[in-house]
Amino acid sequence: MKSDIHWMPARITACRDLTATVREFEITPESGIAAGHEPGAHLQVQVLVGEPGSGRMQTRSYSVVGAPDGRAWRIAVKRLDDGRGGSLAMWRLAPGDRLLVSEPQSHFGLDLTAPGYLLVAGGIGITPLVYMAQRLADLAQRRGVGVRMLYGARSEEELAYLAVLQEALGQSAKTSVQAFAGSAPIDFASEIANLPPAGQLYTCGPVPMLEAVKRAWAAANRPQADLRFETFGSSGRLAAQAFEVRIPRHDLAITVPAGSTLLEALEGAGVQTLWDCRRGECGLCAMDVLAVDGEIDHRDVFLSEHEKQSCHKICACVSRAVGTLTLDSAWRPESP
Repeated sequence: MKSDIHWMPARITACRDLTATVREFEITPESGIAAGHEPGAHLQVQVLVGEPGSGRMQTRSYSVVGAPDGRAWRIAVKRLDDGRGGSLAMWRLAPGDRLLVSEPQSHFGLDLTAPGYLLVAGGIGITPLVYMAQRLADLAQRRGVGVRMLYGARSEEELAYLAVLQEALGQSAKTSVQAFAGSAPIDFASEIANLPPAGQLYTCGPVPMLEAVKRAWAAANRPQADLRFETFGSSGRLAAQAFEVRIPRHDLAITVPAGSTLLEALEGAGVQTLWDCRRGECGLCAMDVLAVDGEIDHRDVFLSEHEKQSCHKICACVSRAVGTLTLDSAWRPESP
């Protein structure tokens, strides 16, 4: 459970298409914005997922894009036609539509004390890094700290915020942004080697990219604490399909639909489950796996490779299965 979210009514005040598949939304809370947000902050948004009249409200998390202006928050949503429906629900919204949002929260904070920075973004993973780049560009101007950014996408047309980043980082000998489109490889080893000792790397993007960055960072013997990352999730190795879950402690058996997460299905069945990020990063929703009749498709970045191979835990917010899982929940009966 996450009990400290304060929901507030807000309106979509503007929309614009950045690319053929990325749309930016300007969201204005009806009560106004009390304070600015930090780099790496995200909004929790309640959207109606499914067809109008038969859908249900679900919570999605989107990074706040760019520096605060005291008037509205901006998020960018990539349309995924084969996703879980959240992006399609957002794309149905138009200026004037109302929705519930949270105050910006940050689990991907920016440390301004490092001697140098490397920012690495893949696709829509650019969204939390835009404000980081803007803040660090100012830091580079004031303190002479080096800031480099690597920005990759499947095509040049998908580099949604390249012009914004070039404006922020392209005007100083200490700052730069380099774009990679299509299959152009990024030599993470050499890029990390150019980072000064105690320099920090911030990255967000698809899981394969994050894993490549993590491997290069470990091979360079860099301190793990100086690598900061956020993921927008993994589509997994296996196609999403319905699977069965048994929870003996609750004497319960449920079906997790293809379009729902395990966490959402458990909540729908009344099983109280701990959670926070809903992106497979924090590990708070990890549950004990008692038995597997089939295969687990781990889609998180919290569990280690060894833990994933042992299949003793599953992150309920993003990971799935094929077949049947038997799980233990955190619930325990009160002592007499």
